[in-house]
Amino acid sequence: MIEDIKKEARERMEKSLEALVHHFNKIRTGRAHPSILDGVRVEYYGSETPLNQVANINVEDARTLSLTVWDRSMIQQVERAIMKSDLGLNPATAGEVIRIPMPMLTEETRKGFIRQARTEAEAARVSVRNARRDAMGMLKELEKDKDISEDDERRGQEAIQKLTDTHVERIEKMLAEKEADLMEI
Repeated sequence: MIEDIKKEARERMEKSLEALVHHFNKIRTGRAHPSILDGVRVEYYGSETPLNQVANINVEDARTLSLTVWDRSMIQQVERAIMKSDLGLNPATAGEVIRIPMPMLTEETRKGFIRQARTEAEAARVSVRNARRDAMGMLKELEKDKDISEDDERRGQEAIQKLTDTHVERIEKMLAEKEADLMEI
């Protein structure tokens, strides 16, 4: 029973970290990286389709992405979808290839992105703490119903707290790496 509670808490905490990685990938650092376009969706024959399913995304150089759209009739829609996204990118079409130059980040935009990264990290910490709170509540219920002893409850709580501390440390480390990445010129 206690192991099941710990396993569920660990899974929820891992999902919080995965969500944080996903959010961090959306924050551009001025360097070209295909994951920047992960959230872009294109209208493809009546359905919203992820960009990476209609085009090949390559890193041309440190500041430029190139897209090769598989269906030539989709080039205009792909270009429009990139411009509509809130990424602040301006694609340039050259025949069959769409090039996306990464604009230089100003000090102000860097600080804005750092604020955004800190907000996302705080949301992940809150999510991890909520998983801890729920697991602790389940342990208390088991002890209250006399399904486990007080000692087992205490040991379970200590294990869950260690798990929480580990995940919060990982969040802090990820945030520090993202901040350093954003401040690099």
